[in-house]
Amino acid sequence: MILAVLSILVLVVGTMTFLYPAAVFPDSSWGFQVLQKMQAGGGFNLLIKPNPADISKSHTEFLTWWSPGQYLAPYLFKSLFKLNLGQSAAITTTVFTLSGIFGFYSFFKRAGFGLIIAAISVALIACQQAFILPYVFYNGGEVLIFGFGGWFLYGCTAIDKTGWKLVVFLLLSGCLGFFCKSSFLWMYGAGCIYLWIKLSKGQQNIIEWIKKGIWIGIPAIAALALIFTLYLSKGENPASSGMGIKLTWQAFSFPLASPLLAGLSIDDMVGGLIYHDDVALLTPFWSLLTVIAAAIFSVILVINIVRRVPNKSYTLLVIVFYSVSVIFFSYNYLRQVNISYEARHLRIIGLLITPGLVYLVSRAHLTYQAAFIFISFVIGFLSFKYFVPGFRQNQLYNARGTSGLAQVSTDQQSLNRIMELDKENNNAIFVFTQPDLGLEIKNNRLIIVDPLDAVEISTKEYYETYTYKGHAGPVYILLPSTYTGVRSSIITHCFPGYNNFKMEQLTPDYTLFSAK
Repeated sequence: MILAVLSILVLVVGTMTFLYPAAVFPDSSWGFQVLQKMQAGGGFNLLIKPNPADISKSHTEFLTWWSPGQYLAPYLFKSLFKLNLGQSAAITTTVFTLSGIFGFYSFFKRAGFGLIIAAISVALIACQQAFILPYVFYNGGEVLIFGFGGWFLYGCTAIDKTGWKLVVFLLLSGCLGFFCKSSFLWMYGAGCIYLWIKLSKGQQNIIEWIKKGIWIGIPAIAALALIFTLYLSKGENPASSGMGIKLTWQAFSFPLASPLLAGLSIDDMVGGLIYHDDVALLTPFWSLLTVIAAAIFSVILVINIVRRVPNKSYTLLVIVFYSVSVIFFSYNYLRQVNISYEARHLRIIGLLITPGLVYLVSRAHLTYQAAFIFISFVIGFLSFKYFVPGFRQNQLYNARGTSGLAQVSTDQQSLNRIMELDKENNNAIFVFTQPDLGLEIKNNRLIIVDPLDAVEISTKEYYETYTYKGHAGPVYILLPSTYTGVRSSIITHCFPGYNNFKMEQLTPDYTLFSAK
């Protein structure tokens, strides 16, 4: 009954999003730009853009920062059904959401939990903002890994001996998981460690442990070698570089707090404890204090799950994944790599501990059960409160172009002008401060610069990063009207080959600067 209701709700919301497609996160916008270049005849996964040294020429960049699944999965539906990007993204979200529901339900049952606990656990997952977010903003790899993650965990718990099934599973899951989201690699490593311990446990002879390790290691190394050779070796990724070691409390406490931050949506409910796009709900001091407290209670929760849940295969999985996640993310946060402090990166831990949490609550005093039900309703209410205005904004107010995606970075009148100019030119360069607008450019090249109010660098550093020399066709720069003045002057000066920029007030909110 619970699964049937959830499935119907997903189909209803998916249909609504198909009729009025979601907006798109910047990460997925870059992937869709690569898709457009590929459809125009460019090579696989290549981002083609003007060369900063001479904008009359173009240069290519292999986009290793994100995995290809975020745009190739929608492209499959786009090709099969002749849809636009927005509609294809809506189908992708619906399909992978349904896959995630049944995948995690199957895993929870396989992990030894009863039907009711498994179903309630999935219902709790569906109450969270992370579950409904892709229907407001398509987030690519996040929804794809949700659809795949449950089945991967199911496979880890289902395999109980070495053999060809183990080899095939590790080869395919490594490649498919990375296809969904590049950060799957740490989960893949945790899965391999879990399988090694599980298959070797009880063996007194060290040789048997080595043999089991070889069975796991060979296909795992083969999958990683394939991923590295064909993809990761061709460019940078978030973990490939850092700014040096910096010891901070949040570097350790944030990963430790993942069971509560992701499992009970604490990070989402407060709009982000460490990283946030909007105004912070808590001060930095109280945010850090909340993270540290959540880390302490998360450790206590995990200890109780390990002690009290009877299925030891599940508790071993919790120990391994939680330990690997803390080591991996703490190490990278210490190195200050480009991985944000967001619970979405550790969502798999929240999903993994959910049935263990529900099991503990089911055996707790009635007072704790009532408190848990209340918290679940609060989580569900806040997710509903997030979805309804977000969907209505996409439905009624946000601009739409040929991509079909809702555009949050401009209004309809300004977007119409941009698309008109794109049709009139074939050698122009469009400049935006948000990558999603680039999806409406079909006939010309584009440049994406960071918005000046979102970067913490000096004007000199900004020029060094975004100066584009030379001359090509006309340049069109769309900026918020609040940029008129100093900030618009900074951006126009990034194009020294052009002068006498003309200003066209498209609407009260957006201004177009152009030079020919």
